[in-house]
Amino acid sequence: MKALKITLVILLTLVVVAALYFVYGLYINPKSPQGSAEFKNENTEISIRYYRPYKKERLIFGDAADGALVPYGQYWRLGANLTTKITTNRDLNFAGRMLPAGSYGLYTYPYENNWVIFVHTKTGGFSFSEPDPSGIVMKINLPTQTLDDVVEQLTLDFIGSNLRIQWDTTKVVLPIE
Repeated sequence: MKALKITLVILLTLVVVAALYFVYGLYINPKSPQGSAEFKNENTEISIRYYRPYKKERLIFGDAADGALVPYGQYWRLGANLTTKITTNRDLNFAGRMLPAGSYGLYTYPYENNWVIFVHTKTGGFSFSEPDPSGIVMKINLPTQTLDDVVEQLTLDFIGSNLRIQWDTTKVVLPIE
């Protein structure tokens, strides 16, 4: 009986330590800190919440065989840690398509010359794997641009009302009206 109690105390201690480590690594001191971007004018508010990984001398976009962190043609949650979330207070023209007001998750399939960005109903969670296809609101095919200078940390921001995504030497702009 005493051995059972000791075993339970040890297991409970391990669970608590693991939970604290998880909370510390994700919320208190994440390797990829949370970032945000906002666009506001008289009628429109758009906000983005995402997590910002660093390049750290790694190959970011490229072929899986070359060890790319984000291989071409494979699912990427458009950031790190939790799902990248976009919220708007009104319907938007999202790269030529109507996106109803609300909150959505963003993820992508990057390719060398274009990215396919998915807008999805799933807005939370870790998104280690591609969300259920039934929640896809739209897919947007956008060209990539090559930057002259390296962007060390993933950056999402607004240029006017357009969403700009930059990391390493790659830039993608999503037109929003």
